[in-house]
Amino acid sequence: MKLGLKISKVLLTVVALVTFTANAELLAAAQSPMAPDFTLKAHAGGNYRLSEQRGSIVLVNFWATWCGPCRQEMPVLDELAKKYADLGVQVIGVNVETETAGVQNYLSEVPVSFPILLDQENIASKAYDVKAMPTTVIIDKDGRVRALHRSYLPGYGKKYEDDINGLLAE
Repeated sequence: MKLGLKISKVLLTVVALVTFTANAELLAAAQSPMAPDFTLKAHAGGNYRLSEQRGSIVLVNFWATWCGPCRQEMPVLDELAKKYADLGVQVIGVNVETETAGVQNYLSEVPVSFPILLDQENIASKAYDVKAMPTTVIIDKDGRVRALHRSYLPGYGKKYEDDINGLLAE
């Protein structure tokens, strides 16, 4: 029962954050909820646990193979991953599909250098209340959700970069 209540509180906090920050500037650290932790299998093998990334800024992108805007966004995310890797910024992609057979084909067409995680049971996507494809969450070095962007349009890469630079400047 306590776990259910805790998850409900986290979801309410994330929903409040979404209402306040969707496609907006960074939310102040004091107002930011802790990012829900998750452990997912990586497409390349092994597991990835979000809480083990503390000390890094993490951009988490929820996507699907059937999503046209995701296909447009992936190269932008890959450029960000390469540009900011040496500054302690990690980019991860979380595929939200229960069937991941198409992920390899997708990645052969749209290759990326950052880790792709498989959320086949929608654990992470539910914890982050993902309602649009793609959804991008930016988490600060302390593990707090500082920005959330739903969907993708050309130019959003600049928004992500502004968010990252803001966090790097703190």
